[in-house]
Amino acid sequence: MPEGLLQVSRVHPEDRVAALAGNPNVGKSTVFNALTGLRQHTGNWAGKTVSNAQGYCTFRGHGYVLVDLPGCYSLMAHSAEEEAARDFLCFGGADAAVVVCDATCLERNLNLVLQTIELQPRTVVCVNLMDEAKRRGVAVDLEELHLLFGVPVVGTSARSRRGLDHLMALLAQVIEADAPEPNCVVYPDAVETAVAKLVPILRADCPPQIPPRWLALRLIDGDDSIRAALRTHLGITLAEEEAVDAALEGFDRASLCDQIVSAVVRHAERVAAVSVRSMQEKYSRRDQRLDRILTGKLTGFPIMLLMLLVIFWLTISGANYPSALLSEGLFALGEVLRSLCTALVLPGWLISLLIDGAYKTLAWVVSVMLPPMAIFFPLFTLLEDLGYLPRVAFNLDHAFRKCSACGKQALTMCMGFGCNAAGVVGARIIDSPRERLLAIITNNFVPCNGRFPTLIAIISMFFVAASGLFGSVLSAALLVLVILLGVGMTFLVCKLLSKTILKGVPSSFTLELPPYRRPQIGKVIVRSVLDRTLFVLGRAAAVALPAGVLIWVMANVTVGERTLLMHCAGFLDPFAGLLGLDGVILLAFILGLPANEIVVPIILMAYLAQGSLTEMADYASLHALLVANGWTWVTALCTMLFSLFHWPCSTTLITIKKETQSLKWTVASFLIPTGCGVALCMAVNAVAALFGA
Repeated sequence: MPEGLLQVSRVHPEDRVAALAGNPNVGKSTVFNALTGLRQHTGNWAGKTVSNAQGYCTFRGHGYVLVDLPGCYSLMAHSAEEEAARDFLCFGGADAAVVVCDATCLERNLNLVLQTIELQPRTVVCVNLMDEAKRRGVAVDLEELHLLFGVPVVGTSARSRRGLDHLMALLAQVIEADAPEPNCVVYPDAVETAVAKLVPILRADCPPQIPPRWLALRLIDGDDSIRAALRTHLGITLAEEEAVDAALEGFDRASLCDQIVSAVVRHAERVAAVSVRSMQEKYSRRDQRLDRILTGKLTGFPIMLLMLLVIFWLTISGANYPSALLSEGLFALGEVLRSLCTALVLPGWLISLLIDGAYKTLAWVVSVMLPPMAIFFPLFTLLEDLGYLPRVAFNLDHAFRKCSACGKQALTMCMGFGCNAAGVVGARIIDSPRERLLAIITNNFVPCNGRFPTLIAIISMFFVAASGLFGSVLSAALLVLVILLGVGMTFLVCKLLSKTILKGVPSSFTLELPPYRRPQIGKVIVRSVLDRTLFVLGRAAAVALPAGVLIWVMANVTVGERTLLMHCAGFLDPFAGLLGLDGVILLAFILGLPANEIVVPIILMAYLAQGSLTEMADYASLHALLVANGWTWVTALCTMLFSLFHWPCSTTLITIKKETQSLKWTVASFLIPTGCGVALCMAVNAVAALFGA
């Protein structure tokens, strides 16, 4: 495997490697998941902020490593996704490729097919969603496609696993048999003349897996990224590059590039014209009607807000009981562990450190985070599976472009509701480095799952008097208003950054609205729990344990007659007072850097002067404790605002550093939301003081 490329994880040395390519939203991941099941893992492409997935399957006694390439429309690399897909096909050692297409809109998928078979003759074309095409009155002639491409073609419905065995049989065939001779695109005379001059120069240095003709076409395109990849992986020297440039002297490079693109598009149109027919001209009428409602100027935003309200109401209402049950069970287990430590004759201080410090902090994080995440993430994934989230991005695209940001940021912002670290990673879908930085820096303005408990508790105690169904709905409605404030701040900060340190104009992007599909409830639950809930929970738990130790030390080590915790709170009290807070609250946010979930229990621990994290039985007793320690509605409001606008948690900061590879932008991501929170809290506190509140 050449240095810098994805390392393929073979189970056995003789395993075959197949690359899965395809446009976004064609069901490529469904094909991948159906073939590999749970035998897969994810990572990052070396040197690129693009994720990859590898999976393993067996067929007729042979092992296959399937590499799920990033979704892309072309191998003429114009984005990190396209570059990663192209580089793996060129240099990654794949034995074959599978190009997954959408049968309901085949023509726009064929550009990638034509470019792939030029590069990798051992290709199988997988026409997916055949069942959906049939329902829409679209018929695809698979045999005609096979004749036109010269490579195997198979129809599948990956959701129901129909055709997947045939796909694997064809994949095994193209790997084991002689390579097919694809019917590639014939380009205009000027292009073919230039190719003929380049091929003899390149043939000696091209490894067997890269056809000299394909490489010549890419050099004619003038793509600098392929030149860099060639230097890295093939060792083409400067002298050889000069020979290439000399061979192309006298040609109009821009015209040649346009002719190449046009020829591929026209060829795709001809193939689609003879292989696809629509028996119902208005087969997408239902989707169009839904889109008029869900993306309409008058209805799109109200439906988005209603959807947000319903999701948060379900999360708030559904998480309370399991969270209390889980907390009770984990704290009971803590007492069992305490007894075990006592039986082992461990020192008392060590038992308290391990149980009251590390374990109770971990128990708090798990009991507070797991139930709402187990509700929120499946609901979020359900909307994704239905095809609604791209409509959200479409609705918000205009607002983000007004702020000189990218419409895709709407998707990363939605991911931030579950976990800001996940939203930061999700910013990889944004091609522009400037716009990706905007999305990363401002992702913390939407509250993550860890801040919901604090916001919900304060709303319920200080701003909602009703209980029962009406109370939970009103709490969800106020939470939506808080979130809208965060979204508004996202737009404002994006605009300010775009006019100052991240100047630039918004880039255009193609947002493909996928068809509405019936969600697969079982797979949605499994995917959201395994890929999102447990992943986020694991990262939070990893930082909660050392945080628990630090909190225990501060709460139990005394200097004079006060603990370190109260000394620090007293030191912070004057500044915290300017924010409408007190020193205990501000210190709780500082110590809550590893995980926002532990902010409230730290406040309780300090107010009760106890040496470990504690939990109040209900909101009424918690409200009484807070009021007894000087809380007013102003304190509650400023605490909510500071919870919404303050530094990212340590997990998110680590993720930002990893994604940006820059300490400067990590510090900026820390300071910008914190500055907004400090300024807003000071303003609210000053206005309240002015009116005597």
